Order: sequence, then C-alpha cells, then structure tokens
Amino acid sequence: MHTNQWEAVIGLEIHTQLATKSKIFSGASTAYGAEPNTQACAVDLGLPGVLPVLNKDAVHKAVIFGMAIEAQIAPYSVFARKNYFYPDLPKGYQISQMDLPIVGVGHLDIDVDGETKRIGITRAHLEEDAGKSLHENFHGLSGIDLNRAGTPLLEIVSEPDMRSAKEAVAYMRKLHELVRYLGICDGNMQEGSFRCDANVSVRPKGQQAFGTRAEIKNINSFKFVEKAINHEIGRQIELIESGGRVVQETRLYDSVKDETRPMRSKEEANDYRYFPDPDLLPVEIDEAFKAQVKAALPELPQAKKQRFKTDYQLDDESAAILTSSRAMADYYETVVKTSACEAKLCANWITGDLSAALNKADLDISESPVSATQLAGLLARISDITISGKIAKQVFEALWLYPNSNADDIIEVEGLKQITDTGAIEAIIDKIIAANPGQVEQYLSGKDKVFGFFVGQVMKEMQGKANPAEVNKMLVAKLKN
Repeated sequence: MHTNQWEAVIGLEIHTQLATKSKIFSGASTAYGAEPNTQACAVDLGLPGVLPVLNKDAVHKAVIFGMAIEAQIAPYSVFARKNYFYPDLPKGYQISQMDLPIVGVGHLDIDVDGETKRIGITRAHLEEDAGKSLHENFHGLSGIDLNRAGTPLLEIVSEPDMRSAKEAVAYMRKLHELVRYLGICDGNMQEGSFRCDANVSVRPKGQQAFGTRAEIKNINSFKFVEKAINHEIGRQIELIESGGRVVQETRLYDSVKDETRPMRSKEEANDYRYFPDPDLLPVEIDEAFKAQVKAALPELPQAKKQRFKTDYQLDDESAAILTSSRAMADYYETVVKTSACEAKLCANWITGDLSAALNKADLDISESPVSATQLAGLLARISDITISGKIAKQVFEALWLYPNSNADDIIEVEGLKQITDTGAIEAIIDKIIAANPGQVEQYLSGKDKVFGFFVGQVMKEMQGKANPAEVNKMLVAKLKN
C-alpha cells in the first residue's frame, strides 16, 4: 500500500446537544439517566392532534455558536421534515433544516504540529434527535427508548478541509472546547451530547477532484475518531490499489475489531423527501436579537489564551493548558487574584501538582477537592516564605484529603512553618560540616556536586523546614571558610 501517493479528504458532521432544560419542540425534560420512555411526551411521539412549539433557548444557543465562529446568522430560516422510517423515529420523520439553516458559513482555526490551519464550517442547523435502539439483553429483539426523541441538536457541518485523522481530531477537540466555553453544550461524549460522523475519501496527490466518500456514523470519542478515520483511509487505498472501487455508503466503526464495516448505502438529500414543516413557522432573527446575543458573548478561548500570555507573561504551552476549558481559566484567575502571588507560580502549581492529582483521580477541574481559594491560601504561604515548596506539597495533600481545611490551619497544627532563624540553621550547618570532613575536602577540591549532599543533610536534620535559600547562602559561606 503506497500511502504517500494518496491524499485523504475529510469533513466532519458534529451533533452537539444543546444544553436546554426542555426539548426543542416540547416541554419534556432533557435530563440524562431517566427510566426508558419516561421523558417522551405526546409531541415527541408525534401523536395525532399535537403541535410542536419551538424552544427559544435552542435558537439563542445556535446564534451564540454562529457568532463565535464568525458565521452568517440567517435572518430567515425554515424547519423541514426529513422523512425516513426507523423504529426509534415514531413520527416517521425528523424535524431538521435543509435549504435555509440558522447558521451559515463560518470557520474555526486549529493548531497542528505548530502550524495554524483554518477549517471552513459550511453550516450549522437545528434539529431534533431521534430515540435510541437497544440491542443488548433483549434476546434476539431490540428495545426502543424514546427519551432522547426531540432533544435539541445543533449539527455543525465542516468543509472537507482536513487532510489527516490528526487534523480531524484537532478540529473536533477545538469545537468541543468552544461549545463548552460558550455554555451551549456540556460536551459529555459518554452521554451522547457530542457525537461525530466522519466523511472520508482519498485521491491521488495532486488531483483536484474528490474521490468517492464513505460516511462513518456516530463516533463518540476523540480516540475512536482518529482510529476510525485512519482505518478507513487505509481500507480505501488498499481497495483502489487492488483494482476495486470505493462505494458511497454509510459505515460503522467497530472499536473492538478496530475496523469499519458497511451499514447501508449512502442516501442523498432527495431520498429523504425534504419539505418545509407545515406545523412550524419560519424563524426570523432581527438585528436587535443579534446585538443582544453578541453583547452577552463570553471571552472566547483564543482571545483568552492571548490575554493570559500578555497579562500573566505565560508561555504558549501554559496558556493553552490554562485556557483549555472555561472552568480551568476561571480557577487560574481566581488563584492569581486571591493569592496575589506571582502568576507563573500559580500556573506551575495548577498545570503541575493539581493537574496530576486530578488526572490520577479522573476528575475535572470543576470537581477539584481543592478549591481555587484553598490553593491560593497555600501559594500565599510559599510566596511569603512561611513554608518551602517541598513542605507545600505535604500541605497540598492534606488539603486534597480534607476539603474543608485551609493551608494556615494545616501549617499550624502540623508544625510545618519554615525555620528562618539564622542561628538555628547555622548550628545545624556547623554540625554537618564537622561530621563530614571527607565531603568538605571533595567540595574544596572542585567537586561542586557534593554541595547537594550538604543541602540534603541540613534539610533532613531540620525536617525540611529550613528556608532553602538561607541554607544555600550560609553553606556557601561556611564551606569557603
């Protein structure tokens, strides 16, 4: 297989569940985890005589997204019926948007291998989700849970601008970060709040025309998106090179076997017999509504990252980590402002010790047992030399285990306050030097590494409580004499 002679062409369709309390056309709850079929009302089921009513909050959230990607917001958009039969679609059609979507052309910039690339977004349209077919534990039958029927989705369709699985994952991650920043989606992939369909084709390098594409449906993790796309690229190249041809079809990714397999032949738009929904009025968005939404837009990730670099003198990597989510950025700024410590010290602790502890416990920053205020209290004590950096790690562990505690109480109760009494430090240094004449001789003969031995012995004797800067300064002076 000569992969270097081929170029992949990838476009993603991402289904983002909007974080509304009720469904897009009914008052039924969107809360996750209810008993099957307890959150599907007569409107969701399309029972005779019911009429859908559009949820204004879903429109509001779609417009927020459109503005964040610098897209055209349609002054006039229309809902259509997408007709198809499937057991989890009780109405026999899905309400979506076809010719006149609410969000038009926009873009998203991604960073891959140190380079920035602009990915075009063709459109984003509102639609309702279908129910869910369940195949496990039904012994040859399928179960249908209609709780998701009518859940509001924003389907975000990219241009076929990505050329590798790596770029596709970078785009998906950036979009995931953005919708969470904007507060329009919780981004929970395990619960189906953020799902991806990938359109993949290959063509000989240098060819302008697109190859025949296959669509891989419903991939719900970044890892699987990368694996599924890479497998599909390899499958198509191998197929063409062996004399076959790619068929336009919908495929499923099997994560256990790490392969894609056919699901059904790929439909075209006309197969769904789209027509304007007669039960729903067109959506008209005026300039006043757009101005209101724009005024309430939060600071976007890219702008926040740039501000962190400028205001807090952070390097690119630290700024990227600290603005990776809105919760993380808010946490950092609270620590900086509350502790009044050096911004770099705060950044190091959050990207270092705190992030490591969160990863180990599989927790998000929003679930951290150590609050921003508690960490600020700890860093303030490092800054004013009450404790050393080493002792601070002990205090942090205590804060993690006892969420209602604070650094000052732990330092007091455990007797961890740093010793700055020069007389006490000097007495220990004299004792260590007198006990180790051989190491003194090595140091004086030019073996500078032995200096670390003396520092370690003094700190050990003083149970880590001596001020390290003071110890270093006094040791240098004593050893030279």
